Amino acid sequence: MAKDYPGSPKIHQSESRKLRLTWILGVSGLCVIFYILGAWQNSSVLKPTLSDVSKVECDDPSRVSLPENNRHGEQISSPSNAKLDFEAHHHLDIKNTSPLMEKFPSCSMNFSEYTPCQDATRGRRFPRQMLVYRERHCPANDELVRCLIPAPPGYRTPFKWPQSRDFAWYHNIPHKELSIEKAVQNWIQVEGDRFRFPGGGTMFPRGADAYIDDINELIPLTDGSIRTAIDTGCGVASWGAYLLKRNILAMSFAPRDTHEAQVQFALERGVPAMIGVMASMRIPYPARSFDMAHCSRCLIPWKALDGLYLIEVDRVLRPGGYWILSGPPIHWKKYYKGWERTQEDLKQEQDAIEEVAKRICWKKVIEKEDLSVWQKPINHNECIKSREIYKTPHICKNDNADVAWYKKMETCITPLPEVNNDDGVAGGELRKWPDRAFAVPPRVSRETIPGITPEKFEEDNKLWKERVTYYKKIIPTLSHGRYRNVMDMNANLGGFAAAMEKFQVWVMNVVPVNSDHDTLGVIYERGFIGTYQDWCEAFSTYPRTYDFIHADGVFSIYQDRCDITYILLEMDRILRPEGTVVFRDTVEVLVKVQDIIKGMRWNSKIMDHETGPFNPEKILIAVKSYWTGEPSKDSLEI
Repeated sequence: MAKDYPGSPKIHQSESRKLRLTWILGVSGLCVIFYILGAWQNSSVLKPTLSDVSKVECDDPSRVSLPENNRHGEQISSPSNAKLDFEAHHHLDIKNTSPLMEKFPSCSMNFSEYTPCQDATRGRRFPRQMLVYRERHCPANDELVRCLIPAPPGYRTPFKWPQSRDFAWYHNIPHKELSIEKAVQNWIQVEGDRFRFPGGGTMFPRGADAYIDDINELIPLTDGSIRTAIDTGCGVASWGAYLLKRNILAMSFAPRDTHEAQVQFALERGVPAMIGVMASMRIPYPARSFDMAHCSRCLIPWKALDGLYLIEVDRVLRPGGYWILSGPPIHWKKYYKGWERTQEDLKQEQDAIEEVAKRICWKKVIEKEDLSVWQKPINHNECIKSREIYKTPHICKNDNADVAWYKKMETCITPLPEVNNDDGVAGGELRKWPDRAFAVPPRVSRETIPGITPEKFEEDNKLWKERVTYYKKIIPTLSHGRYRNVMDMNANLGGFAAAMEKFQVWVMNVVPVNSDHDTLGVIYERGFIGTYQDWCEAFSTYPRTYDFIHADGVFSIYQDRCDITYILLEMDRILRPEGTVVFRDTVEVLVKVQDIIKGMRWNSKIMDHETGPFNPEKILIAVKSYWTGEPSKDSLEI
């Protein structure tokens, strides 16, 4: 038998194979060890505590401190004295080719309540007919302000809900005008360093609660069939405030007019509201949005312009929805002397309103004392036949009824979707609240939005439940009542709002007009509220009106459309001091955003996606620092 001598080829091959195997096992072992170590480090990243999100130091933008007490002076306990690490543990190193960080100065104090698209000075350039001058008129590029809107001296964190419904700090909205002008009507009262809202109104001196009880005797408010409402000319939104305990969510709107800051008061109370006016443009909501509409001495000329404004209410009212009117001319026989009008004039006005309502196919449900109620039909089968009798207004043709961004009102009836029989609900019947929030909306089940199927809707619900659960882990204040007014800048199907429903918040769901799909109608069918918006323009609200802003993919949509710096400055304007923003986007976009907000006195941190560090989408959490303005020469005059 032949022997294997040292140095023979066979022995060399055997040793080589053993050495190669040893190297493979060694490298594999190291990979496993480092993978486990990396996973352990990722799971143990320090998370922000309650105090981390609620208060920020201005002098050190790289960290958030744990204060001993908040702006109310209440003690806040903290599990540790650790500092929030604002360095991302999993990030992509990108070469920063941007110029030096821009540090934005404070605007002068006369900009403290600046509303860019409802600026009174700019409005004077436009016609007074049909209140056009009170509509949205946004600044041109050379009129844009590049400074931070200051909070008034003495600004304090608003009261928490539900206490905020009844109280607000005087220094946050230093206006006594309404307390004097509306003293008899109990809109608002000044009590030392705070305002108190007794819940009164022009037509409900016994209070909004009793007034709503009166309405409940006429139509069902508590069985879940009525969820969304619109209040035209809302005052300080006491009607909407007291509907909330009945699980009805009202969109209150009023112009920025002689009743200074009425919408600002509403939002300070934690009640949904927007600056808006019935003028020449459609109100910015889709067709068939609201289950109920309300006007309590709102001073809208319903009979004028061939019933144009009542026709617009019909557009946004759901099939079977109610319109409630109180104040002139209702119950005129009792009030005509106080209203300083003749009986003939008031009777003529009511007759004209009744005629318009009949022509647009509404039926009068009841008139009892100060209240009158009409109902929109559930379909247009009879309405189409009635056009043989009523030639005007005609039914609109070839019109997308949901288009409502800078779209002129029309004196034609918005057509309802066709039904198979006279008992069918046009567009589909809705589930009662709260089932309505997660049930597949009719616009989705009928697949009227391209690419949006019931399966995708269910997946979206599941996705946002997981994401909000993750938000709760990284922002514990989310479940502690720290936030009340929440905005979703790119709401899509409303999944974020639905997942947030378990907290004591309400969400303004914004659907950008630049979106691939118009989904705002779906959001309303789910029982939530929202509006259309172009984020290259300012939002229709006062400064410091939102506690929490959610921006999912917003800057990917707009980075090539307009300067994102102005979008971020607008977010700063509407965000309250110590408010929180959650950005979701690619790393590249978030790095750009983070570079800008460093100059806005915000603190921020890029964090991993909820699925882990290998997802290219990241989350940027930012907190606006607390600071107030002072009338001084150092402020930027504009």
